[in-house]
Amino acid sequence: MKNDRKKAILDIVAHYEVDTQETLQALLLERGFSVTQATVSRDINQLNLIKIMGEGGSYKYSLPKSENDSSARSNLSRYFSDSVYSVDKAMNTVVIRCHSGTANAVCARLDSAGYPDVVGTLAGDDTIFVLMRTEEDASRMLKTLENFL
Repeated sequence: MKNDRKKAILDIVAHYEVDTQETLQALLLERGFSVTQATVSRDINQLNLIKIMGEGGSYKYSLPKSENDSSARSNLSRYFSDSVYSVDKAMNTVVIRCHSGTANAVCARLDSAGYPDVVGTLAGDDTIFVLMRTEEDASRMLKTLENFL
């Protein structure tokens, strides 16, 4: 449910001028998510949403601007050590175990880091699967992520 709600928030923010948490809360209710303002606030923080100037001159929620790879990887490193407690691999898939509720945020940071050998990622509530091109790529990624811990 939480992941579905967060996906809905990302979709809403991408398609509407959402200027307040109350507006976001109302749009979520229209999609069947009855949540408190505190929950909306927590989701905004976990999704790293920022406020930017909208077309009409008022502020709206948005996804963070893309960072360069070096900055994104540094940011991932700092966040990783607070949210992740183990990493492992099976063939060409790296498995990242996170504290409950943090996998989406870690995964978003990993995606923005722009590792070229990552085919794709999939995050649940506390687990991330990172599909790599080869087993060797997975081994290298595992070592990189272990250094973040």
